[in-house]
Amino acid sequence: MSVVKINVLTVPAEQREVLEKRFASRAHTVEGSDGFEWFELLRPVEGTDTYLVYTRWRDEESFKAWMEGPMKAAHQGGGEGGERPRPAASDSTLWSFEVVQQAGPKGA
Repeated sequence: MSVVKINVLTVPAEQREVLEKRFASRAHTVEGSDGFEWFELLRPVEGTDTYLVYTRWRDEESFKAWMEGPMKAAHQGGGEGGERPRPAASDSTLWSFEVVQQAGPKGA
């Protein structure tokens, strides 16, 4: 079964727009990765400053290959003057799960 990776990002209110723009500017960079199955950026609605970045992969090896290749390259990009931009998140934690059961709408 698939594996799910959820990156838990603490994002101060003043950095939310920055974070969302950065994800939008890199949209579709993960889609062509071998083993990639799904992506969602989840914005908090109330009571928290925590964003969730949800990705699902065919297997752990596919995720690791993406982390060492395309993801690493995307995060090494330079900002103005060749410097890396300041992170929008003040903290990050990666949660890992194996999919043991799943369901979708009937007839889909």
